[in-house]
Amino acid sequence: MSGAVASRRGGWRDSDLWYSFTHSPVAVGSAVLSLVFVLGAGLAPWIAPHDPFNIASLDLLDSFRHPFASWAFPLGTDEQGRDMLSAIMYGTRVSLLVGAASVAFAVIVGVAVGLIAGYAGGWVDGLLMRISDVQLTFPSILMALLVDGVVGALVPRDQHAAIQLYVIVFAIGISRWPQFARIVRGSTLVERGKDYVAAAQVIGIGRVRILISHILPNVLGPVLVIGTLTLGLAILDEATLSFLGVGLPPTQPSLGTLIRIGDDFLFSGQWWITVFPGLALMALVLAINLLGDWLRDALNPRLR
Repeated sequence: MSGAVASRRGGWRDSDLWYSFTHSPVAVGSAVLSLVFVLGAGLAPWIAPHDPFNIASLDLLDSFRHPFASWAFPLGTDEQGRDMLSAIMYGTRVSLLVGAASVAFAVIVGVAVGLIAGYAGGWVDGLLMRISDVQLTFPSILMALLVDGVVGALVPRDQHAAIQLYVIVFAIGISRWPQFARIVRGSTLVERGKDYVAAAQVIGIGRVRILISHILPNVLGPVLVIGTLTLGLAILDEATLSFLGVGLPPTQPSLGTLIRIGDDFLFSGQWWITVFPGLALMALVLAINLLGDWLRDALNPRLR
């Protein structure tokens, strides 16, 4: 048993993907930086110096402390005395949660639509792709603003804060599914003409099982690449919505919310309130995008 496990480990370490990763300093650096953000965000309740959203622990006498002036507040404090380092860790947690949930929703919808369109063909393919084309004409931010406005008009005002997280996830996800649908549809058109699909049809396997068990595993490579790149875009979408004031409420601040709050003090001398969250957002998105670029090149057989 141990020999089989060691063999699997050796095969994984001898793979082309692992070799490409370990021999790419950019990929290793971006992966390490992404891991730092994920661990810092996930472990924020235990490793953050302070709880920035516990009102009882805040002291107005600590407001507007300059960064690097005290070990207690290494990145300074805001107008309420909240530690900026702790606020960034908690804000990154929210940003990653919204981004990952939005991409997961977009992947589920886009992959399902792409599989059905590519395998069914005919008028079903034409109808689904025309819907995708129409949505692609709208910028993702505009679509997210539209969804947020419609939901805000239908839901009572006192319930907005409770459901705002789900609204933002749905708004961003529904604006990003066409990219996945078009990629999966193109791959499905290629796969459905191969011999293994014809053999599965001959022995009487149903269409749903063919799509899920046979075609889907062979189209996940491009989905993984697009999903990684879309994660950075989804985080930026959420930050943009929060900066415009239609994102998450102040009780669930993301990096975008922190940037918006700090923007009020940017020209009054308290630059760190918006600069440090902005740098964190830039570093996070850059690391994810660089990792996605490497994954795209590593999974491209023409570049091997």
